[in-house]
Amino acid sequence: QVKLVESGGGLVQPGGSLRLSCTASGDTLDNYVIGWFRQAPGKGREGVSCIDSDDAATYYTDSVKGRFTISRDNAKNTVYLQMNSLKPEDTAVYYCATARLFTILSMAYRSWGQGTQVTVSS
Repeated sequence: QVKLVESGGGLVQPGGSLRLSCTASGDTLDNYVIGWFRQAPGKGREGVSCIDSDDAATYYTDSVKGRFTISRDNAKNTVYLQMNSLKPEDTAVYYCATARLFTILSMAYRSWGQGTQVTVSS
């Protein structure tokens, strides 16, 4: 079973950038659709972005379009989420997860990482 570990979170000022990493063990990530989700305090989990197993398609929720970029490095078995022009409303715990279907619906995702905290504040 694939195990996912997120990293790269932290505290950043508004307008700053972070790159989140999702590294897998136990299987190769290019077998899966990889999704990034986030959950802010007191709010439900939100699908942020996903990338198809063959990189043919990507999805971004409207609030991050033009600011976030999802990509994968198969040699490192890692998927990245580059986050630019960060806003306070991006503050959340960010999770990566695997699915077999290209969708942002969280119910389709089976293996989840433990999450990494992103805080955008001055």
